[in-house]
Amino acid sequence: MSSYFPRIIPLLVILLSMTAPALNANEPAMTPHIIKHLSIYEKYDAYCAWPAIARADNGDIVVMFTRTEEHMAPNGEILLSRSTDNGETWRPPAVVYDTIIDDRESGITKLADGRLLAHFRSVKFKPTTYTSMPSTSYESYVLEKWARYVDTPEYKNADHLNRAWHALSSDNGETWSKPVPGKDSIHGGLQLLNGSFLVASYRDDGGKIGLYASDEPLGQWDKIATVDCPRPETIRFGEPHILQLASGRIIMMIRATAIPYDDSADRCRVWGSYSDDNGATWADAYETPLWGFPPHLLQLSDGRVLCTYGHRRPAYGERACLSEDGITWKKEDEFILRDDAPNTDLGYPVSIELEPGKILSVYYQPNIPKDSNPETHPPSPTRKKPGILGTVWELPEKR
Repeated sequence: MSSYFPRIIPLLVILLSMTAPALNANEPAMTPHIIKHLSIYEKYDAYCAWPAIARADNGDIVVMFTRTEEHMAPNGEILLSRSTDNGETWRPPAVVYDTIIDDRESGITKLADGRLLAHFRSVKFKPTTYTSMPSTSYESYVLEKWARYVDTPEYKNADHLNRAWHALSSDNGETWSKPVPGKDSIHGGLQLLNGSFLVASYRDDGGKIGLYASDEPLGQWDKIATVDCPRPETIRFGEPHILQLASGRIIMMIRATAIPYDDSADRCRVWGSYSDDNGATWADAYETPLWGFPPHLLQLSDGRVLCTYGHRRPAYGERACLSEDGITWKKEDEFILRDDAPNTDLGYPVSIELEPGKILSVYYQPNIPKDSNPETHPPSPTRKKPGILGTVWELPEKR
């Protein structure tokens, strides 16, 4: 008997390994409890995208986003939708910012005194933007219409609007001050523990991430640091998000866009950095194993850090990852929030903790079945365009 078992045990191990399901190293190992998916705002003929989120001082959850005709249309506007019941229902959105040019980005920073600081980014296009686009981008009549729009005198004389803006709300986002020049911040910035203000920007920093500080939210913003891209020939940094931890450390996650542009390239991984001196100096940027973009950071009530991001390769949808310290990120700590999007026109998830362990993540994607993928090159004029959607979910148990 003693000579029999040494021979049979290796054989059993081999047989079991042949019959056991193989684990895909690229698939998340953690599974959150998905409570429900919801729609915050959709409009059949409107392209809605790029949300920002905050909890107002009165407890309301506010979501700011862009509504336009198409991704590259020249005349977007910034809207704000509100929930007064912890995300259960949502009011129809109100227009927050709308100029003749394309108001296409927004962020929200919650201040210590309860006010909300809004970050807007307006972009002015030229007729050549549309006349030089390939035929696969949009239908020719659409490009011709947009080229005519940006060639009108009122549009051409709007150079002064082509920049980033800040506005303040003292009534939980119901009304806003007159916008003043500011710095772009795709999700929002920070009021630091020392009372000063910090944003991470990228639009005007030549492929780098610029850190800008101010003593007043509507005051002058001075550049205090940069985070360089270590591979400028193959990736471009953009759309950063920063978070100050309870310890005082500031962490940053950064979108990497492949050069030439390819949002399915393996190079599109999230990068990180951190600062221990209120943003004056930063650790060299490092690549994480997380694939997707752009990142949004949230420190949870249990101390862990949550990063959410879009996933623009099969399976299309929204993903998240947990970190104990906001610096070390592991692929095995990633999980899927949704994998049912019909195409790559999705992402920008932002998250808020509804109660300990219960999260609301808000993002944009078409609210249609996974297998109903309409033509996207050029986009079908009859398709259902993306809307602002959300997922309520519970954290996976700690391992």
